[in-house]
This record gives sequence, C-alpha cells and structure tokens, in this order.
Amino acid sequence: MKQTTSLKQFSFIILFLFSFSNIAQENDKDIQLLIGEWQLDMSPQDKTDTNYAMMRINKVNSNSVHGTFYREGVKIKEGKINTQSDVIYVALISGDNSGTYNTSFYYKDGKLYGSTHAVDRGFLAVWIAEKIK
Repeated sequence: MKQTTSLKQFSFIILFLFSFSNIAQENDKDIQLLIGEWQLDMSPQDKTDTNYAMMRINKVNSNSVHGTFYREGVKIKEGKINTQSDVIYVALISGDNSGTYNTSFYYKDGKLYGSTHAVDRGFLAVWIAEKIK
C-alpha cells in the first residue's frame, strides 16, 4: 500500500513538472510572434483615413521587448511583457522631439490592439496593428 501511494505521489509530481515546463515553453514561443515589423492603423474607426505609424520589434525575452515605435529611430524604452491569462500584453515608453508616449497593447489572432497616450501632446490614440514583415 505504501509503495502505491508513493508511486501516485511521484507520478503526480512528474505530471505537474512536465505540465509546467510545457506552459513555460509555450509562453516563450508565443512571445516570439511579436518580433517583426508592424503597421499601426492610428484611426481604425475611419476606413477612409490612411494615418499609419510603425513598430519594429527586434528582440523579446520572457519579460521585455526591444525595438522602435512610431517611426524609425524612436527607441522603445522600458518595454515589458506579461503573459497572464494566456494573453500577451506589452507596455512601453517611447518619445521623440514632440514628447513622451506611453503605449500598451495585447496580441490576439495575429493582430495587436493598443493605445498610445501622447503625454505632452495631450491625446490618446487607439490603434490596431498588422504584421507586415
């Protein structure tokens, strides 16, 4: 009886560790989907407007993102990733001569859904991005 209980406990521990390692690997794999060039539709509610920006994500790891946001040369600062609830969330800071931008977005079905608060310019932009490269 003692051996059966020990075997069940051991099996449970192995199953738990195997499941946990698979979840961690899936999250690492999923965040790699962020790498690439994204075209941001800055006015998704108006299909006649062609107001676009760009984001290039060069590198990600378990909790950070690196690249450029809005246009070439505007570096992502403090880019952070969170994969709670099986959703990839990202928040970042960027800025150029016009001021600081606080941006957050999430990944769903191949698109990014986000918002950017232009602190010094006094507006909040809601956008949707599609990967172009």
